[in-house]
Amino acid sequence: MPWPKEAADHSRDAGYWRGRPLGAYLHDWAETYGDAVAVVDGDTRLTYRQLAARADGLACHLLLLDLGLNPGDAMLVQLPNGWEFVTLTLACLRAGVAPVMALPAHRGHELRYLAAHSEVTSIVVPDRLGEFDHQARREVAEVTSSVRLLLVAGDVIDTDATDLRALAEPADDPTAARARLDRIAPDSGDIAVLLLSGGTTGLPKLITRTHDDYEYNARRSAEVCDFDRDTAYLVALPAGHNFTLACLGLLGTLMNGGRVVLARTPDPDKVLPLMSTEGVTATAAVPAVVQRWIDAVATSQQTAPPALRLLQVGARLAPEVARRVEPVLGGTLQQVFGMAEGLLNYTRPSDPEDIKIESQGRPMCPDDEILVVDASDNPVPPGGMGALLTRGPYSPRGYYRADERNARAFTPDGWYRTGDIVRLHPSGNLVVEGRDKDMINRGGEKISAEEVENLIYRLPGVARVAAVAKPDPYLGERVCAVVVAEQGADRPSNQSAPPLPRCRWPATSCLRRFRSWTNYH
Repeated sequence: MPWPKEAADHSRDAGYWRGRPLGAYLHDWAETYGDAVAVVDGDTRLTYRQLAARADGLACHLLLLDLGLNPGDAMLVQLPNGWEFVTLTLACLRAGVAPVMALPAHRGHELRYLAAHSEVTSIVVPDRLGEFDHQARREVAEVTSSVRLLLVAGDVIDTDATDLRALAEPADDPTAARARLDRIAPDSGDIAVLLLSGGTTGLPKLITRTHDDYEYNARRSAEVCDFDRDTAYLVALPAGHNFTLACLGLLGTLMNGGRVVLARTPDPDKVLPLMSTEGVTATAAVPAVVQRWIDAVATSQQTAPPALRLLQVGARLAPEVARRVEPVLGGTLQQVFGMAEGLLNYTRPSDPEDIKIESQGRPMCPDDEILVVDASDNPVPPGGMGALLTRGPYSPRGYYRADERNARAFTPDGWYRTGDIVRLHPSGNLVVEGRDKDMINRGGEKISAEEVENLIYRLPGVARVAAVAKPDPYLGERVCAVVVAEQGADRPSNQSAPPLPRCRWPATSCLRRFRSWTNYH
């Protein structure tokens, strides 16, 4: 769904779009920052030069060594936070292969849909995460006719898979590899990544972000947040999220010579010591994670990270929790209200305390347009609550292959209906009051009530079901299913499900349990 010519021309003339593919900046970073550490993943530390060499080597393997991929292909990526994810993402940007950013908690239900909808030619998974064998996801490849390659990152690789780590080595002739990739570089208007929507209406929709708009997304975010060479940014949420990828995320950190520190979990017992050891200065979290970190430090189970100066929170934080962030954790609170569909709002570090606590920020770009409207799309009075509409130079004009959905989600003149109910604060910041869609916000993860209901209906003996949000002191909301059993049938309950290991990402554990009930994996 391309931008209208007039809007695209304005974005170029204003300097928002620079006309270079994202991958072209990789060697600029390597030449500028050289031997500075770019990525930290446990005992693995990669400098900017090493990261560029590995990304080029992997890109050449994907395209030039008979692995069957071509520029313009899509690749389904489901990797945990690690150096492999960073290297692969940069290799894709160099090669013009668009990664479809699946999340670690996704299983066959979502992956089959994403693979088929985007016609991916390759799938990338870890060998195992916890007790789950991700290589069993080969069945997704088997039922998706476009897939030609299964890549696995890990220590044990099945015979029908290709070892990702073995491919992510510098080329024998790095100069020649760089020259080859430069010659086949994608156009800046091509798709850079395919992000997932919040999934508020069932299966997630795909959002196409071009090299032009996504480079600006990360660059402008870094400017607003004052990232520089001294920044050490912790990625504790899934790296495939728009928030941790480019808001400003790992891409914004690398653009400015900072250090990306990767963690597999936001668990305070693991993350807070890591933040202290690595001198982390900035990180991103959701309210449920922030609450756990505050509790761990307040009860003296862990020590506050001494170097932390900025804590981004990517969903509305209750004021009583927001007031504890700086006294307990030490970093300045920055509320971030944004979406993979584009618009990003940030409170600024220099904002007065009440603005940082009570609002969710203001648009980062001078040409971000916002409207707050009533049910008839008429603007509400100043300070009134209404539905938020937006458009701008980094907000795409439609979802990928979703004409019917686009007709509902976008106005004819390009305004995106975000589904958020907001009011405009006198400061110009937005205050998020809720959603106008049937969804549950569990620890920052958007869960479709309709999808939960449809899965529960697969259980025997269910006559009617309604999934609703139940208040929760730590998660904000949790899923509550109200079930009416068929006459004479046993009543379904939580005990109907077989025992499962605790989900790595608590925000999705409820859906995993419901899907397990139906053997939907």
